[in-house]
Amino acid sequence: MPQFSLGKQSLQELKGVHADLVAVVKRAIELTAQDLSVHDGLRTPEEQQRLIAAKALQTMDSRHLNGHAVDLVPVLNGKLRWEWPPIYVIADAVRVAARELGTPLRWGGARDTDCTASTASPEDLVVQYVARRKKQGLQAFIRGPHFEPPKAKYP
Repeated sequence: MPQFSLGKQSLQELKGVHADLVAVVKRAIELTAQDLSVHDGLRTPEEQQRLIAAKALQTMDSRHLNGHAVDLVPVLNGKLRWEWPPIYVIADAVRVAARELGTPLRWGGARDTDCTASTASPEDLVVQYVARRKKQGLQAFIRGPHFEPPKAKYP
């Protein structure tokens, strides 16, 4: 298995992120078969507002604002890529790391479940989430690179 490590920019993005989530990310980079970059960790309200204005996000109610979320983006040929097959690989590595460390996580690919408690593949988690939302008459809000601990345990 390839050996990856977090780069200087990724480590910078982890500053201000909850220690349990940082530990999961650091373990996941050791486990993953897909290189990744921490694209976003702690955000300022101003950063969040700019992303909303650019239509990249929908709300100011973000776990990034208090250090309880990270976005882990695949790196392919030295570039950040938002492509599903490598996102699934990262999601699985994060899930394994979170289980090892006893840190429950929600994943942006299936926002309404604890991905660490599920045995379904990341691909199946997305399909199941979309189906649940459709059944409720709601649109699915999917952000594959996003990971956060549940508010109940990490307010």
